[in-house]
Amino acid sequence: MRDLDETDMEILRMLAADGRRSYSDIGEAVDLSAPAVSERVSRLRESGVIRRFTIDVDRSLLRAGTPVLLRFELPPGGAGDVRESLRASEAVEHVFATAESDVVAYARIAEDAVDEWVAAVVGTDPIDDYAVDLVSDVEWSPSVAGTEFALECAECGNSVTSEGVASRVGGTLYHFCCPTCESTFAERYERMEEGAAESG
Repeated sequence: MRDLDETDMEILRMLAADGRRSYSDIGEAVDLSAPAVSERVSRLRESGVIRRFTIDVDRSLLRAGTPVLLRFELPPGGAGDVRESLRASEAVEHVFATAESDVVAYARIAEDAVDEWVAAVVGTDPIDDYAVDLVSDVEWSPSVAGTEFALECAECGNSVTSEGVASRVGGTLYHFCCPTCESTFAERYERMEEGAAESG
């Protein structure tokens, strides 16, 4: 698999600035045909570099409430359920997991009802404690400038360079840093498939 080149980066920059930009418009800027741009965007999506196309909505115009950051301190193994509960709430715009296994959420909640909201959305049992910070300003900056992209090997986690390979295993495209990792991954997948078939 080849590395992402400057054309890929320029396509990403243009889509980050305006996700509705047409492939023919992008093609004129990067000296490619619209079908060639479409093929590159499809490859970037398939490899996971582009996860989805979305819009930047000013939620303050759509939802009442005070913007807050909520930091939840959780017992070991408790992050998954709390993250899912927060993701399901319409008041929550972003959810983050920290290296310390805490969960941080950005939400709009009535200022005098934070405790009630946390109890209703997350509950009190799954959390040890939480803190609330008022947010004075929010700015979303989806930029790819100055970013170095590196795909991660599905087997060992190393960066995939131009010597790497990509192959479909079980219908999903995976990237590997070398043929050895590709082979190891595929063999383990086959063993798991055989084990599942025998037990089923």
